[in-house]
Amino acid sequence: MQLKPYARSLAIALSLAFVAGCSSTGGGQDGDLTGSADGSDRGGVSTGGADGRGASGDRAGQRADADGRIPETRTIYFEYDSDTIRSEFESVLTAHARFLQNNPNASVVLQGHTDERGTREYNLALGERRAGAVERYLNVQGVSPSQVEVVSYGEERPAARGQNEQAYAQNRRVVFAY
Repeated sequence: MQLKPYARSLAIALSLAFVAGCSSTGGGQDGDLTGSADGSDRGGVSTGGADGRGASGDRAGQRADADGRIPETRTIYFEYDSDTIRSEFESVLTAHARFLQNNPNASVVLQGHTDERGTREYNLALGERRAGAVERYLNVQGVSPSQVEVVSYGEERPAARGQNEQAYAQNRRVVFAY
């Protein structure tokens, strides 16, 4: 019976595929490989930099795109149990879409995150739906699907610790990792 060698080869191949799929490339707590030197998030919350540009969207995202750099705001936030993109982040997504269109060799990993409420499985699915919603927005704007990868971390990589609405709100996000 020759099924046994094939079964063993199949088990080894599946094990290698699983390990390769679970490997990590490093990065910060929220997975942003290009985070700022001071460790600040800069996404979604208006921080008002020294040059007068806030990180709340329009001017920060458009100016970064106009000079060919990756937009500064790399995190967008979601409402509880939702994968709907909030209108306040559309200009940020448009800036990322323009950057990716103008730089066809660039690629981005969209990392979906959730707060800790819900089961692990549900949160992984919700994080994937959130990142998928961002991916669809970028595709509609003309970004090539080959430039975008979706990953869900669910509740596994919180940006903020705590069991209050402020911490939960910071954890319901999608991070652009270039």
